[in-house]
Amino acid sequence: MTPVAHSTANSHVPLAERLRPRTLLEVIGQQQLLGEGMALRIAFESGQPHSCILWGPPGTGKTTIARLMADAFDAQFITISAVLGGVKDIREAVEQAQVAQGQGRRTIVFVDEVHRFNKSQQDAFLAHVESGLFTFIGATTENPSFEVNSALLSRAAVYVLQPLAPQDLEQIIARALALQALPAIEKIASERLVGFADGDARRLLNTLEMLSVAATQERVSEITDPWLQKVLGERMRRYDKGGEQFYDTISALHKSVRGSNPDAALYWLVRMLDGGAEPRYLARRLIRMASEDIGLADPRALRLALDAADVYERLGSPEGELALAQCVVYLAVAPKSNAVYKAFNAAKAFVKQDGTRPVPMHLRNAPTRLMKELDYGKGYRYAHDEEGGFAAGERYLPDGMAPPGFYRPVERGLEIRIAEKLKQLRALDLQHQKK
Repeated sequence: MTPVAHSTANSHVPLAERLRPRTLLEVIGQQQLLGEGMALRIAFESGQPHSCILWGPPGTGKTTIARLMADAFDAQFITISAVLGGVKDIREAVEQAQVAQGQGRRTIVFVDEVHRFNKSQQDAFLAHVESGLFTFIGATTENPSFEVNSALLSRAAVYVLQPLAPQDLEQIIARALALQALPAIEKIASERLVGFADGDARRLLNTLEMLSVAATQERVSEITDPWLQKVLGERMRRYDKGGEQFYDTISALHKSVRGSNPDAALYWLVRMLDGGAEPRYLARRLIRMASEDIGLADPRALRLALDAADVYERLGSPEGELALAQCVVYLAVAPKSNAVYKAFNAAKAFVKQDGTRPVPMHLRNAPTRLMKELDYGKGYRYAHDEEGGFAAGERYLPDGMAPPGFYRPVERGLEIRIAEKLKQLRALDLQHQKK
């Protein structure tokens, strides 16, 4: 979501406000929702507002879209912060909406960070949304499937906003330059600012505001990369996400974990945190490492990685970072196996080049009488009823397909026992075939 410039004689007005869109057509970005024929664009053009949840990272335009919707429908706009507000604020919003309704005017109630409201607070909106007293718009950075009550979720459309693309962020800078809110800026400095913003328009606008003040004080005629780094100092050093060094460092972390070196893994983790890397991103990478490099050699690794991500969500920084460190050390010392990773890739490659083989009749489900008459499911052997819970000799691959051998356990960790188990089962299959 990128604002378009509006000239103003008052240079004391914050840059974010000076660049705020006044109409839907002035919005740049989120074209998957606001482009011609897209869902939110249709909602604006319909003349009839509807309740919705705007889900996306910070600085992607959730509040801007809600305000524009209120403007488009000439509706009273009431904002509630779920971080600071409570039932009292909801009650006051209801009263204001009732007054507006009596005057023949619509009301939009915008709840920022709606996931922070508990169940009873979210339930307080239901009756009023149902009655049409107001249109509810919630904004959240968290997955609404988990954080928003199902009753409220069922009454609201969910729109997913994406981080702004680099070209969108570049347009913010261009608009600021058009307003003469900044001196000229060299290309490398502009690119560094775009990387620093990392898809967040608010972060970029706040940084541009600070640069504007600094440039005025120092009488700078052009923002160069050295001057930019000098002004932003530690902040810029600590956030090189998107640059080559960032990806080199995450590569070093991943390879240190894979190489079972806990000290090196901790070092690179701390380097990334110190460099301003988003801890949630690191948590996602740790989950990936647990699946890719440890897998079934130690299935607890994946659970620990998921738990570490959850702990960080609950505690935030810096307390939650300790859970990430604990996870990194565990992953580094855990037995390693990429057997599932290789098996999955091999299966994908096979399916991509292979034809669409029909499901064998005995493996098909038969929920209707017709399907049963057509022999769907006929001859299927229920493994739980077989000796040892294993239907020896039963085929689960398509007819005519040779066993591909995708999964080959390694001789490390739990996969040693898995390999032994599979060897026993294959032996039972062979015995059954000889009968």
